[in-house]
Amino acid sequence: MIFIKIYKFKRGFKPETDRIREVIETHFPVPVTQENEKLIVNYGALQRIEVWIEDKKLHLQTKSNPDATDEEIIETNKRFRKFLDDATGYSSKQRVKAAKKEALD
Repeated sequence: MIFIKIYKFKRGFKPETDRIREVIETHFPVPVTQENEKLIVNYGALQRIEVWIEDKKLHLQTKSNPDATDEEIIETNKRFRKFLDDATGYSSKQRVKAAKKEALD
């Protein structure tokens, strides 16, 4: 499955590709490649993660690995959530609240 998500940055969290690359490298111990403005990682339960900044927002496209084990899924999700926390400045709870608010507007 392929998912696309867009996240706002909290004040003080700069929408810069170099900063996002550092956050990716911190949370995913695999090589990061770059195609144009997109940063790409292949890790665990996510066959492909594409990350880019557009209109001062963090855009993500992920493709699941259908052969991932339960342990890989849990570990990848933990890393992915922490990556989003550090990249956007918002916790999981705050991101859910913002998504609900946006859906109602």
